[in-house]
Amino acid sequence: MGGMTEYRPHSDTRDYIPAAGRDAFLPGYDLLTRLIGMASVYDALLEQAELTDGSHVLEIGCGTGNLTVRAKQMCPGAELVGLDPDPRALARAQRKARGLGGIRFERGYSQQLPFGDGEFDRVLSSMMLHHLDEQTKRATAAEVLRVLRPGGTLHIVDVGGHMTPADGFMARRMLRNKHAAGNLGDAIPRLLTEAGFDCSQTASRQHRFVGRLTFYRATRPE
Repeated sequence: MGGMTEYRPHSDTRDYIPAAGRDAFLPGYDLLTRLIGMASVYDALLEQAELTDGSHVLEIGCGTGNLTVRAKQMCPGAELVGLDPDPRALARAQRKARGLGGIRFERGYSQQLPFGDGEFDRVLSSMMLHHLDEQTKRATAAEVLRVLRPGGTLHIVDVGGHMTPADGFMARRMLRNKHAAGNLGDAIPRLLTEAGFDCSQTASRQHRFVGRLTFYRATRPE
């Protein structure tokens, strides 16, 4: 939920899912992320990413900018870009980043990244991948591989991993959710490996609101 805004393949008036699911819910989105404990999830993902001064970092599906801004605050010397297709969410993200240098937000899609080859040292993705259909996931993986420098890394936290009914009520609901189902088991490592990454699962934890959250690190080979 640093970005639950991404591409939606249905023919509709727009081709993405807003950060809060519906535009009307957007004002309450940041409160929701706090209530369900996403701050500690962001911190764990950023600890894994090991940002350093001078790092060029992209978040795909940044939503209202929670993770991107947190990354900048934790590593002021990094250069941060947040990308999302939702202009309303981006407006909120830009307000959060006022007074911070070396951070910007751009409108765009993860499967058509408007950046050059090898431009980034790190790419971050929080709670976005499960919203994509399989074709768009594959295109996104290929694009992320392209914009990462050799040796650069992609860091993901999302609904995923080996979720079971024992993970609780929300897990049982997620197991019946067609979007979440495409992330479960080894689906994410398999997707990224097929795209050309060296990928590993780094952590997995039960989460009362989404069933199970799983962390991944994927490296573009040198």
